[in-house]
Amino acid sequence: MERLIVTEDGSHSLYSFRHNQQYHSLQGALNESEHIYINLGLRPVLENAAGPVYVFEMGFGTGLNALLAWKLADQLQKPVFYTTVEAFPVLPEEALLLNYEALTGQAGFMKLHECTWSEENRLSENFSFRKENIQLQDYTSDVLFDVIFYDAFDPRAQPELWTSETFLKIASHTKPEGILVTYSSKGIVKRALAAAGFTVQRHKGPGRKTHVLKAIKN
Repeated sequence: MERLIVTEDGSHSLYSFRHNQQYHSLQGALNESEHIYINLGLRPVLENAAGPVYVFEMGFGTGLNALLAWKLADQLQKPVFYTTVEAFPVLPEEALLLNYEALTGQAGFMKLHECTWSEENRLSENFSFRKENIQLQDYTSDVLFDVIFYDAFDPRAQPELWTSETFLKIASHTKPEGILVTYSSKGIVKRALAAAGFTVQRHKGPGRKTHVLKAIKN
């Protein structure tokens, strides 16, 4: 079992014993996800989209990013097709402990954890969800994505997921001018993204975090 954590904004997270890290910033899980993945990543794309928006998430984790994307798709009434990979899924009994529905006002959180793997799940009129129980290195798809949520554990815990080779794989699944957002602003991450053909921007981070990254595929 992972250990439940209450972060500074009152939202829950989990501590991974496998990776010796928490899933979110201790300053606030909800604030982090909204700031980076929704407001910096998905929202500007979805607000300007003329058609469906395809999102890929590296690291389904607790499911908070997916829940917030679902909420935004329903709010804007614009279709989102969301795909995520997770090699080490959170157990349903762990997900039940998390307070995300109460904080976000978005129902259906446990559907994200209970729906069938490797199948398209239509969770609302505007939100379709697919999750793959697989390592990123083994993932393949014919879909090109508009937005990438890159939410792997820190480079210290998963260095193999922050290399230029890995980001080249991500780039091959990203549309031209597609964007990638991530919480990590380390130099090795910026250099790896640039080597993979992304233009890297630094943006103000949530809370006391100085910077996060937004990268645009050239």
